[in-house]
Amino acid sequence: MTKQEVRIITALSVLALVLGLLLSRRLWFRIDLTRNHAYTIADVSRKLYTEIPDQIRITYYLSDKLAAMHPVPGEIEDLLREYAAYARGKIRFTRRDPAKTGLEQAVEQMGIQAQQIQTVERDQASVATVYTGIAIEYLDEVEVLPVVFSLETLEYDLTSRIRSLVRGQDREIGVIVGDTYRQWNQDYQYLNQSLAQSGFRVQLITGGDAIPDTLPVLFVLGGAEDLDDWALYRIDRYIQGGGKVLFALESVFVDTQGNLNARVMIDEGILSMVSWYGATVKPEMVLDRTALPLQYQTQSPSGAIQVHLIRYPHWIGVLPENANKQHPLGAQFGGVDLFWPSPIELNPPQEIRGEPLFTSSPEAWLQTKDFAADPVAGAFLFEQEAADTKGIKVLGAALSGTFPSYFGNQPKPLREGSTEELPDMPSEPRESRIIVIGDTDIASNYTRGDPRNFDFLVKAASWLGNDDDIIGIRNRESLGGRLDKIVLEEKRLLAMVLARIINVVLVPLAVVVAGVCVAWKRRSRIRRSLHNGL
Repeated sequence: MTKQEVRIITALSVLALVLGLLLSRRLWFRIDLTRNHAYTIADVSRKLYTEIPDQIRITYYLSDKLAAMHPVPGEIEDLLREYAAYARGKIRFTRRDPAKTGLEQAVEQMGIQAQQIQTVERDQASVATVYTGIAIEYLDEVEVLPVVFSLETLEYDLTSRIRSLVRGQDREIGVIVGDTYRQWNQDYQYLNQSLAQSGFRVQLITGGDAIPDTLPVLFVLGGAEDLDDWALYRIDRYIQGGGKVLFALESVFVDTQGNLNARVMIDEGILSMVSWYGATVKPEMVLDRTALPLQYQTQSPSGAIQVHLIRYPHWIGVLPENANKQHPLGAQFGGVDLFWPSPIELNPPQEIRGEPLFTSSPEAWLQTKDFAADPVAGAFLFEQEAADTKGIKVLGAALSGTFPSYFGNQPKPLREGSTEELPDMPSEPRESRIIVIGDTDIASNYTRGDPRNFDFLVKAASWLGNDDDIIGIRNRESLGGRLDKIVLEEKRLLAMVLARIINVVLVPLAVVVAGVCVAWKRRSRIRRSLHNGL
């Protein structure tokens, strides 16, 4: 081979390497073997470029110091680069360190929050200010994820916000707190926080006030004894105009501020209206073996305080396997916790499609009379009707179609002391969606911040808003397991027996068998060696 040929081959090799490096920026290949494909974006995210007319810019504001200390920022960056790789030039990704680029003040004004972390260098502890937030820019609009340190809901947050920017629609949700004894900022703090973190702007609406026709989704939380016909007319008109509503209602009131006395609620109309749409919240309470733990105190005659921990059947942990897997909200259902729920009976009109979302276990039963919720004074009444009412109970349902107006040809309601007149119903009703849950506390602080309920409610808001295809990407990893996941007594005993057999019998037996086999092989080898030596 001549020197000229060597030069040509070397030059072509270098050129091929350079072209390969350039091409590698346009191609993306990854093998993801994790459960739920935690490190691979879904088809709906890969095809976002078909919905984007102009370029979107995603900037990951990440401190290099944090990236060097923890692997999660690198995983987040990989996911963001994957968006850009599939976007065919419609998404541009950039990573910046605010400290190095002098953008700390601009970044914080944008809404990205600085975080304080403790570092140890050369045996000296110090506190460092770091950033890990994302800005999504489209034309003159900006959406910000203030703090990102998990992949769990990142793809959902990105895809939903990109769609919102491209469509020019605010991710807005209206909320009516129907019970006068509840306050949004006090009783629904966790829900408010979850909606805000998912990019929803919450608009509080007082019962009876006008509901904007442009509002995408409405949550109605309680109100059986407090929402009058004036307020119900507003909600009915909103549904007739194509508005989507989640009703979290219950028909049995439990006095949680007193001695847990329970009684049937006096319906002012909302339970009747929801039944008209096709889902009847029955004046009963569901109890279930899949019960959540309840801790309470009693005082002995001697004055000593005793603490009790029981499985309280009025608090139901709905299991993932009891969801309707054929519905988008049930496909990756992680379970919810319900407190003193009421059962739902589906009776949709002919043109309405109604289906369960989730149910109790087959071991559930009802209280239809002699309501008792006190774990001390009323425990003997808990299973009074168990034998006659045992079975699966519907606890959440979905309805879709063009709903008949509850007020029909009736005259418009009047409000005493007001000269205001309600607007007319739409001339042509539009197709809508409704979710009915037989428990108001699914959204309240009773959950103690457990993410399962709020994950479901955020997904419900997406389904109501017709974003069916992004519901399944909200959780890149399944939520952390619960220590009380096995709540049925027979299943828990079976699991304990199996664990005992495996650990006490099978594992030691396997060790003994392995030892005998090794000893037998060693003895056989020694015998063969002696035999060959003779």
